[in-house]
Amino acid sequence: MRTIVRSGALVEAWFDNLRPEQQEMARLLRDAVTAAVPTLALSIKWGNLMFTHEGKHALAIVTHRDHANLQVFNGALLLGEFPELEGSGKSLRQLKFRYRQPLDEALVREVTRACVEELEQTMRGSA
Repeated sequence: MRTIVRSGALVEAWFDNLRPEQQEMARLLRDAVTAAVPTLALSIKWGNLMFTHEGKHALAIVTHRDHANLQVFNGALLLGEFPELEGSGKSLRQLKFRYRQPLDEALVREVTRACVEELEQTMRGSA
């Protein structure tokens, strides 16, 4: 069974392998997410920067050619509060950020906090 590698060096190597515009946006997203919930664990999984909360997938930064997505694994539960979330999957939703455009850091922080609060409620409910 594979395990998630949480090496700080591996995370930095992930950034180093991005194009400059991708790297800038990914770092801004990482900083906004970790400012909102500093206890999130960072790792590389599926080639993306993953944030987990108590072992549960919370968020991920996924880079594309012209934009980066902040994936919210329980985003479907947050649509009422955050209509900016895109997607149509069972639970995953994302915020799309174009490179060289300003990042809405307040939105990222709010979504991050709401995601983790929802995860905590779910974990308490299943305990």
